[in-house]
Amino acid sequence: MQKILMDVDTGIDDALAIAYAAALPHVELIGITTTYGMAPVDFSYRNTCKILEYAEVDVPVWKGAENPLTRTRAYSGRIHGTDGLGNTLGPVEAPVATRHAVDAMIEHIYKYKSELTIVATAPLTNLAMALAKAPEIAEMVGRVVIMGGAVMTVGNVTKFAEANIIIDPEAASLVFGSTLPITMVGLDVTRKTLLTARDVKRWRDGGSKLAQRLAPSAQFYLDAYKELHPYLPGCALHDPLAVGVAAYPDLVRTIPMFIQVDLEEDALGRTTEDLNRTGKAEPTTRVSVQVDADRFMNDFFHRIG
Repeated sequence: MQKILMDVDTGIDDALAIAYAAALPHVELIGITTTYGMAPVDFSYRNTCKILEYAEVDVPVWKGAENPLTRTRAYSGRIHGTDGLGNTLGPVEAPVATRHAVDAMIEHIYKYKSELTIVATAPLTNLAMALAKAPEIAEMVGRVVIMGGAVMTVGNVTKFAEANIIIDPEAASLVFGSTLPITMVGLDVTRKTLLTARDVKRWRDGGSKLAQRLAPSAQFYLDAYKELHPYLPGCALHDPLAVGVAAYPDLVRTIPMFIQVDLEEDALGRTTEDLNRTGKAEPTTRVSVQVDADRFMNDFFHRIG
């Protein structure tokens, strides 16, 4: 069984990713750490617990960072709703106090070492904090799959930057500047995997119980995409693809690259190749540049039902 720890900010595509990970027969989802991102961390924590309830799996969840390392975070609710799940759950109740996500992440890396894959589909604050607290984990963990960045395509927040990177660019800079064994699943490939209105209708009308529960949030996501990206026939399966790549590494073709994150305001959050990196001779980040989209989407829709 492949051991996966997810780090999420559960908006809608994180919810789909969690449901997908929980349904994969060869994956053991050992825990989920949560952070702010598409909604405040109290919402992402609650949303994560709710999706696991929908999926009928018992997985521990820990609440993590509430803010970026040095910046502030505003929430528009435009893409994921004010609750992170398309306004389907309403006000949040204060979550039960749990162990901090960063401590849980470090503990699991120490426990499983190279057996563990971390799938990060959120701003990278929790991971950056874990590296700052225990820098040795960079040489211990088996693999880190990050949904974030845009190397050979335009961003989705600015013309340069992808959302998870620009929300906390300082954290992203620390993570990509480390020696973590990263597979970067960015907009270069996630935009080639789409959830369409036909898919959501199929979920709503005759899908599994899980699919029917996910359908209202997915419809909100589709409607937001239709307004923001009317040229696309659906909404991108950003975070589910990261889970897919963790579970099936050969879904993507990658190239090794040192990645730097731009911290200057005129190109904040841009992810580009760092040609001046010193240190290890070989890059530890592999950037996904091609994806077998049909194979991934067939598996995703099969698992969700």
